[in-house]
Amino acid sequence: MKFKSFLILSLVSIVMVSCAKEVNSTETPVTARTQTNPVVQLTKSEQSTATKMGPFVSGEHPIQGTASITTKSGQSFLQLDKSFKTSNLGPDLVVILHRSDNVIGSTKPPSYPLKKGDYVMLGRLKKFSGAQSYAIPKNINLADYKSAVIWCRKFNATFGAANLSNR
Repeated sequence: MKFKSFLILSLVSIVMVSCAKEVNSTETPVTARTQTNPVVQLTKSEQSTATKMGPFVSGEHPIQGTASITTKSGQSFLQLDKSFKTSNLGPDLVVILHRSDNVIGSTKPPSYPLKKGDYVMLGRLKKFSGAQSYAIPKNINLADYKSAVIWCRKFNATFGAANLSNR
């Protein structure tokens, strides 16, 4: 039985070796000659373009990073960059767009409270640090809003704001 298995294995090996093509060291392998890296071009509506941006300024708590408004496929987003970081001490942190271009300078310390009607809420803060994105409703006129703000809704406390200016 062992001899039969050995014989079959030997025959298969001989057939495989005899069928293999010798590769010349100066010849380019077929995979290298035929493989290409296709360039994918996005249409204008698929490209993401930043229209406004600005660095965060600390309010009641330390904050860092940059906020920007981008548009992709006709939808606008507020994006916080990968260097974004704020305190985790707020129980109800939200991301808003505010009408003022100087939220911290136009409000009073220590909490920098906001007035209703001066902002539109985009959603709860997803995480305390790192890149994140928030869809801006299509019915929002972005010309009316000049800052991105991280705000504690429960205590009406502004953690920080970024003045969004044209690039």
